[in-house]
Amino acid sequence: MKIPFSPPFIDKEVIEEVLDSLNSGWITTGPKVKALEEEIKNFSNAKEVLCVNSWTSGAIMMLRWLGVQTGDEVIVPAYTYSATALAVLHAGAIPIMVDVCDDFNISVDAIRGAITSKTKAIIPVDIAGFPCDYDAIMDIVKSNEMRSLFIPTSDVQQKLGRILVMNDAAHSLGAFYKRDVRTGSETDVAIFSLHAVKNVTTAEGGAICLNLPAPFDNESLYTTLRQMSLNCQTKDAFSKSKAGGWRYDIVGLGMKINMADVNAAIGLAQMRQYPTLLIDRKRVFNAYDKAFSKYTWAITPPSVKDGKESSYHLYALRIKDITEAQRDDIIDVIAKKDVSVNVHFIPMPMLTFFRELGYDIKDYPQAYKNYACEISLPIYPQLTDDEVHFVINTVKESYETVIQAK
Repeated sequence: MKIPFSPPFIDKEVIEEVLDSLNSGWITTGPKVKALEEEIKNFSNAKEVLCVNSWTSGAIMMLRWLGVQTGDEVIVPAYTYSATALAVLHAGAIPIMVDVCDDFNISVDAIRGAITSKTKAIIPVDIAGFPCDYDAIMDIVKSNEMRSLFIPTSDVQQKLGRILVMNDAAHSLGAFYKRDVRTGSETDVAIFSLHAVKNVTTAEGGAICLNLPAPFDNESLYTTLRQMSLNCQTKDAFSKSKAGGWRYDIVGLGMKINMADVNAAIGLAQMRQYPTLLIDRKRVFNAYDKAFSKYTWAITPPSVKDGKESSYHLYALRIKDITEAQRDDIIDVIAKKDVSVNVHFIPMPMLTFFRELGYDIKDYPQAYKNYACEISLPIYPQLTDDEVHFVINTVKESYETVIQAK
């Protein structure tokens, strides 16, 4: 039996939606992008949603909109994919990495200790789809102490009057932060990834959820950002293509990061089925939980706690009392049995680029502890019960093979 790690969900409805886009004669930004934005907006209860070509470009644009500049600081977890910090660097600011907790997510205490007068934003990350503690994070940035420390250096920052919280919700489309609050609506800005391996995909893409407080007008901001995502051009290609609609202007320094209709079609078909797809992801997750919770050597990942519920994007299994080398050996044995697994994530301070910038993994002990014994198991709707049991048995046997050889 051969088990891939994370194949995209492509069924008849997805193919028909893509063909509809191709047959329409219009494949770049147009009606299907708008329809996908509305689907995500209604699902997440965000005030507005703008689709772009990737999570990374969306994050860069939002930080530029915020007005970050050289010397400004943005707090990020050390335990995340590199895009979280790379977006900060591309926007011209400095990533301030902090440690995480046992549940993989950013430490609220570490955030509090890292804030300075240069802090302009915080980017918490919902690792594996399990939400961070956003009430506590929002309480920090809204506190009188942190407001008095905040020094705005742009009109947007002046208007906000505090540190921006931008949820890296790349993994958490479909998660609940509270029993009646979906991710995408709980912070100033949240950005979903629609990359090929995500719960909902557009092959490549991202969705920016806007929930800015008054006096911001999120509908007006959507219009501004949509224009910004198209080089600050006053008309998109769909509008320009209409008879007599050729004239346009460029009104600022924008980016070219719009999503195309042919991509949006994939996500649109998946979003319409997403409640059912989530049930299947949960089925796989719970099967793993039931099996591995029997073993004293297994640390099962968080899924439901204090009103939060995961999007079941990853099953981040950890193995007690093993070294990083032993974890790697277990993965090698699993691979020989044709089961594809992964590791989420290599902490950023361990990566050459960040290490050469001066970040040191010794400063983030929990991030390293989580990483060194973590193995991400396949989890997607297409997995049959038999395949899930095969994965479980393969992991168990591979663990025993490595540990017995110790």
